[in-house]
Amino acid sequence: MSDQPKVVACIDGSGAAVTVCDYAAWASQRLEAPLELLHVLDHSQSPAHSDLSGNIGLGSREHLLVELAELDEKRGRLLREQGKSLLEAAARRVRTDGVESPLTRQRHGELVDTLRELEGEIRLLVMGRQGEVSDSLARHVGSHLENVIRTLHRPILVTTGEFSLPRSLMLAFDNSPSTRKGLELLAESPLFAGLSIHLLMVGSDNEDARNALNAAQQHLQQAGLQVTTALRDGEVESVLLAYQRDENIDLIVMGAYGHSRIRQFLVGSTTTGMLRNTQCPLLLLR
Repeated sequence: MSDQPKVVACIDGSGAAVTVCDYAAWASQRLEAPLELLHVLDHSQSPAHSDLSGNIGLGSREHLLVELAELDEKRGRLLREQGKSLLEAAARRVRTDGVESPLTRQRHGELVDTLRELEGEIRLLVMGRQGEVSDSLARHVGSHLENVIRTLHRPILVTTGEFSLPRSLMLAFDNSPSTRKGLELLAESPLFAGLSIHLLMVGSDNEDARNALNAAQQHLQQAGLQVTTALRDGEVESVLLAYQRDENIDLIVMGAYGHSRIRQFLVGSTTTGMLRNTQCPLLLLR
């Protein structure tokens, strides 16, 4: 297996899996990076083996314990087979999208722990907004996703709806070290080549803000990118979502963590609000 950092797509049985495959295939090809499809069989889905005889008074009814153990084993085998089937279907999907040799991996354990262990291999993580448990809840944010965002130190692409080829993106810009690194990523990464870039700053219209926006714009223009800037006052989440809607933005890019109005969104309600309400994929930069 190649040591080259990979685009890793988290695959489960939710309706989001197809969209995850499509965006992961898109990113893999633009980055010229290997694509790995990952399915994690969570401990909560796995059968729990324990000696219940002393707890529930089964006494000598050992055949019941044997039957329970056999049912647990069968259930575990079926879950593993289901996971393999999901990975096979995902591999077929990304091949159709143009990825010739996708990798597949099935692991057992907690998703967050698994991703933390694999973090050194990940260049970009792709996950759906909903998981299997929350699939029926419209715009509900899966608990696994929130835990991963708070834990992993890799870019995370959160998908929504159906795949749409990105042609424009918006960077939520606040002139912080985090978003200045985001500028470098936009300038250097082939993932964004050819896309129309919008730099949106939320805050008061003053000379410092304008100077920061102009400097950022010039930096990206020197890298050959088409850049539009905007400065809007108001509540961060509302401003970002309104701009995305009004300008038909295909991808929102945001820095994660920090103390400014935009970067604090991951420790407050704004993060959940953005993840719940955005109509386009959200790329979170760490």
